[in-house]
Amino acid sequence: MKVKTYKLSKMKKVKFLLMSIAVITAIGCTKFFDVAPQGVASEKLLQSKAGVNAILIGAYSLLDGVGAGTTSWHGAVDNWVFGGVASDDAYKGTDAGDQPEQSFIEQYNWVADNTHFRGKWQAVYDGIARSNEAIQFAQSPDVKDMSADEKTRVVAEARFLRGHYHFEAKKMWNKPPYIDDKSYNRANPSGVLVTNDKDIWPNIEADFKFAADNLPSTQAQKGRATKWAALAYLAKAQLFQKKWAEAKANLLQVYTGSGKSLMKEYHANHRDITNNNQESIFEVQFSVNDGTTGGNGNNGSTLNWPYTSTSPGRGCCGFYQPSHNLVNAFKTDADGLPLIGSAVDGSLDTYNLVDVPNDQGFLHTAAWVYDNTESVDIRLDWTVGRRGVKFLDWGKMPGYNWVRDQPYAGPFTGKKWMYYLADENSTTHATARRSVKNNYRMIRFSHVILWLAECEAELGNLDQAEKYVNEIRNRAKGSTPQDTDIKTKVEPYPAGTFTTKGKNFAINATHFEQRLEFAMEGHRFFDLVRWGIAEKVLNAYIAKESVAGKSWDGRSFNKRAYLVGRVFTSKNNAYPIPADEILNSQKDGKSVLTQNPGY
Repeated sequence: MKVKTYKLSKMKKVKFLLMSIAVITAIGCTKFFDVAPQGVASEKLLQSKAGVNAILIGAYSLLDGVGAGTTSWHGAVDNWVFGGVASDDAYKGTDAGDQPEQSFIEQYNWVADNTHFRGKWQAVYDGIARSNEAIQFAQSPDVKDMSADEKTRVVAEARFLRGHYHFEAKKMWNKPPYIDDKSYNRANPSGVLVTNDKDIWPNIEADFKFAADNLPSTQAQKGRATKWAALAYLAKAQLFQKKWAEAKANLLQVYTGSGKSLMKEYHANHRDITNNNQESIFEVQFSVNDGTTGGNGNNGSTLNWPYTSTSPGRGCCGFYQPSHNLVNAFKTDADGLPLIGSAVDGSLDTYNLVDVPNDQGFLHTAAWVYDNTESVDIRLDWTVGRRGVKFLDWGKMPGYNWVRDQPYAGPFTGKKWMYYLADENSTTHATARRSVKNNYRMIRFSHVILWLAECEAELGNLDQAEKYVNEIRNRAKGSTPQDTDIKTKVEPYPAGTFTTKGKNFAINATHFEQRLEFAMEGHRFFDLVRWGIAEKVLNAYIAKESVAGKSWDGRSFNKRAYLVGRVFTSKNNAYPIPADEILNSQKDGKSVLTQNPGY
C-alpha cells in the first residue's frame, strides 16, 4: 500500500485557505550554511500553528482528487467514472480508442490492474495520510503556540476529512483498510500495512461524530468543514448501512438547525457566481487565475467538455456523455409527474419504453427539428445538452459537431460543470479554459431533504416522505426554464399519493427523485449499490441501450452496440482492489490485503 509522506511542494493552493509560505519559512535557519532539503518541510519547521495549518490545508487540497501520485480524472471528486460511467446515467463518451480502461469499467469488465482503480486508491489514501499527519501534529506537545481549543478544532477538521476519504474507499471497495493516526507513521511505511478484514463503517461514523461534536456551526473561511457538514455526512454513512432512524435523527438536526434552505433556482447550484450559497452544506473549492497554470480549477473533469473550439472549454475531449436512459428519465406525464411504478427496483417504470427525440445519426449540417409534443422535467435541460435546445448563453446546442464521435458515444453532452460564455476568463483559467472555479457541491440542502424522504419512506411514514419529495419538485416547478421553447411540466405529487400507492412506490419515488436532482454528479452507481438494486437496474439498462431505440416521433436510431452481451453481476457491487496495492502490502512475505470476491 503506497502512502506518500507530506511535502509542502506537493500542497496545492486552495482559494479559501491562501497563506504565505513566508509564515513558515520565516522560522528560517540559524546558520548561514545550514541548508535543509529543498521542498521538504522538516518536522521541527511544522511544529507551530502555521505549520499545523499548512498540513491541514494539504489534507483539504486532495478533496478534488487531484495531486496524489499521477492521478487526475482517476480520483476526480465527482466520481464521474466510477459513479457515472459505471451507472445508467452516462456513457464513457469520446471514441472507442480513447481511454480504453474506462471502456472496461463502462462494460463491467473489471480487472485489478486497471490504472483507474489504483489512481483512485492513491488519491484517497494520500488524503488519509495527510489527515492523520494533521491530527498527529495538532496533538503534539511540541506545538506551543496553539490553545487546546484550537488543537481540538484542527483534529475535528482532520477527522472529518479522514472520514470522507475512508468513505470514498468504502464506496469503492466495500472492505478497504482503515488507517488512523495511531497506526500511521510516516517514518515507518510498514505501519500502514493494515488488514482489510473488518467493516470500517464504525470508524467512519466515529470520525464524523467527533467532527460534529467539535466543529462550529459556521467557519470564517469558506470550504472548511462545519458541524452541519459532519452531521450530514454522518447521516449519509448511516443511510449506506440502512440505519434509517439514526440517519433521520441527524438529518433533522441539519434540516431544522442549520439555517440552510433551497435556492429559488435549481441551476443556482451549478454556477460559479453562486458558489457557497444558502443551499450549500459542504463544497469542494476551486480557483483559477491565481498565479498557477490552472491546476486549482476543476481539473478532475478536464476531459468532460464538448469537442469543438466553438463550445465551452474551447475543444476537447468529449468524455462523460449522458445516456438515453437518463434523458428519458426526465419525461413527465400529463400531470407533470415521473413515469414510474410501484417496484423498488424500478422494474415497473415506463419512462424508458420510448425515447425522447434526439439527433442521433444526423450531421449538424443536416435538417433536424425537435418534436416538442411531450413534456419533460425542467431539470433535464439544466443537466443535459441537446441539439436544438438553448445551452446556457451559447445559443442552441448545434448537435453533431459538439460531439467527438456521435455514432459511438451518443448525441448528448453534460452541462452542470459548464460555464456561461459571458463568464469566460473570469470563471475559467485565462489559458486553460477547461479549468473552472465552479465548485463541486458535495453535500447540499437538497441532499438532506431527499435523504429524509428516503428515511421516512423506509420507516413507513409515507405522507412525510411525500412532503419532502414535494419540496424538491416544487423548487423544480418554480425554476426558470433553460429554454422556454421546450415543453416542460413539473408538478408535486397530489396529497396522499404515496399512501395510496404504497410503500414500494414511495421508496421508488424517493430513489427516482434523487436521480433527477443529482444526475451527472457522480452518485448514481453508488446509490444503486446501496439500495441493493444495481444488478437488476443495470442489466435492464444494458438490454435497452444495446439495441436500436425508437423515439416518440416514431424514428428509429442506433444506440450503444458495444454493450451487446455485457452483464453486471453481484461481484460488480464492489470494485477490485488494485493489484499493485496488494503486491505492495507484503508483510512477512504475505500480503495483508485480501482481494474482493470474484476478482
